[in-house]
Amino acid sequence: MSVSDHPPAPLPPLLAAVAESNPERAADSLILLDTETTGLDHKVERLIEVAAVRLEAGEVVASFSELINPGVPIRHSSFQIHGISEEMIADAPGEDVVIPRLLEFMGETPFAAHNAIFDYSFINAAHKRLYSKSWKIRRIDTLELYRCVFPDEPSHGLSSLLARFGYNPEVKHRALDDAMCLAQVYPRLRQLYIQRYQWQFAQLPHVEYLLERYLRMQRAIQMMHSEMSDLKEIFKLHFTEGGKPLTATTGEMMVSNTRRSYEYDDAAVWPLLFSSGLVERGSRLNSRALDKLVDSQSLDADIRDQLRSARSTITETRTITFIKPSPKAEEPVVDKVEDASAEAEDGSSAGVSENPESP
Repeated sequence: MSVSDHPPAPLPPLLAAVAESNPERAADSLILLDTETTGLDHKVERLIEVAAVRLEAGEVVASFSELINPGVPIRHSSFQIHGISEEMIADAPGEDVVIPRLLEFMGETPFAAHNAIFDYSFINAAHKRLYSKSWKIRRIDTLELYRCVFPDEPSHGLSSLLARFGYNPEVKHRALDDAMCLAQVYPRLRQLYIQRYQWQFAQLPHVEYLLERYLRMQRAIQMMHSEMSDLKEIFKLHFTEGGKPLTATTGEMMVSNTRRSYEYDDAAVWPLLFSSGLVERGSRLNSRALDKLVDSQSLDADIRDQLRSARSTITETRTITFIKPSPKAEEPVVDKVEDASAEAEDGSSAGVSENPESP
């Protein structure tokens, strides 16, 4: 098939399902959603704040935000993230009032969220409690879009996404603020994701040639790995001969550490495992795991001493690591946001889903 004969690229997978639900408005209408919760487990924790921003043709046209009285305590670890206290939600309405309002605001419009399965799982749990059925809605995960477009980013949290597109606001972990921030970058992120897929699709007529290029790159990478392995052996020799840590002009420092591992005398170890009640753990352990047991302060000192005496040989493995220099003072430091995740009740991965009901 020639390049001109190849069919046009379809919509990328993470957007296709949403487009199928409303083809005429797939690119124009979307809800940007964010939630705050009492904890991370949607099966036992509750919503304390929901926010939704309606995006029409790339512009914010409406927003919704409400606090929720969850009826359960807010975990301290969660309070440290979003700063919502028990006093702030004491007079707030319950989920039985707020969720219907949210659903009315959203209608049947698909939503996008950063790590969308987390927000979906909490709202779906509330939906089941109120209506005894799952929440049927299409969703887009901007975390997955970001990972596809920029796989080399060290972090794919919301802070990283905003900084990548030139925004550097402090991520406050309040639902409306985060939803508004996401609305600012989503159109551009969507555009780059589509362009990436279109470019990939356009390469299909050249796939045989690309196979040759792939194999050539694979051989080059293997050669580079071999070269790097040889260099590491020289560095290991440097440290073995008493060499000091090395500092590059970039400020990166090469240091050396040793890790000891032992072989154990089975005849000496097994009686100890049986007599100390460790046989259930020890029967599944290797030598390195036994080393951890020996170093554990939870074991009786006599048992640890006997395990040490059962060691028969010692092996030292040298590793090479790099220590990155601290960022320069004048460089802006963007707070890293951990990619919080929650498991859908159907076990589906984050992305787009039409019917995430439990089997």
